[in-house]
Amino acid sequence: MRPLTVIGNWKMNGSLASNADWVRIVCRGMEQGMPAGRKYAVCVPAPYLSQCGQLIQDCSLAFLSLGAQDVSAYAAGAYTGEVAASMLKELGCHYVIVGHSERRQHHHEADEQIAEKALQVLDNDMTPVICVGESADERNSGREVEIVRGQISRQIAVLQDRLADCLIAYEPIWAIGTGKVASAQMTQDMHRAIRLQLAEFDEDVASHVGILYGGSVKPDNAVELFAMPDIDGGLIGGASLNPQDFLAICQA
Repeated sequence: MRPLTVIGNWKMNGSLASNADWVRIVCRGMEQGMPAGRKYAVCVPAPYLSQCGQLIQDCSLAFLSLGAQDVSAYAAGAYTGEVAASMLKELGCHYVIVGHSERRQHHHEADEQIAEKALQVLDNDMTPVICVGESADERNSGREVEIVRGQISRQIAVLQDRLADCLIAYEPIWAIGTGKVASAQMTQDMHRAIRLQLAEFDEDVASHVGILYGGSVKPDNAVELFAMPDIDGGLIGGASLNPQDFLAICQA
């Protein structure tokens, strides 16, 4: 049975003061009781990893894990500005997002590089959250499944059966930050297509990989989305900045 996983992604937002308020509110809310058998995490900007890790530790919040938003494809060396997976591990990270659509768009990251980043995360005993998804033009031309299958196939080529220890986040690019939301059935159809493709490679991998939805999940649509058989949780962007909205999604 795959656990439902909810991961917040603050993107480039936060401050020392607002971070402390967020963790305090989420701690208080989670201490009042959360659904059993679920996993929760928050991926914060790199400068705040140490602060947020300490805040989570100080409130002894076993429910909530720390995550990072990116990682280097290299273990160490002359890569100015990069952050190694081993460094994230030392700061207490359990999850690392790789291949987010904004990284693909603004930093021109290719699938092969994203897979190498995922390997670095796995080699340091953390869980990579591998993002895939199509643009509006690709969906409007009827190529959405073809595009996502291509992204998944390039991950399989590098990661092989280690995909069983990864999470995949399907994020339709046209639904991120636009207010547009794919219907629950539309999302389920893509998640099912991803799982069937993984099963073509290895049925055991397909049964173990959690597939999260990353397209404008909010408290008012989370219940319907999470009820779908192949949707194993969410990668939450804007809604995760509001601690009450994040808690509501976690409880959906």
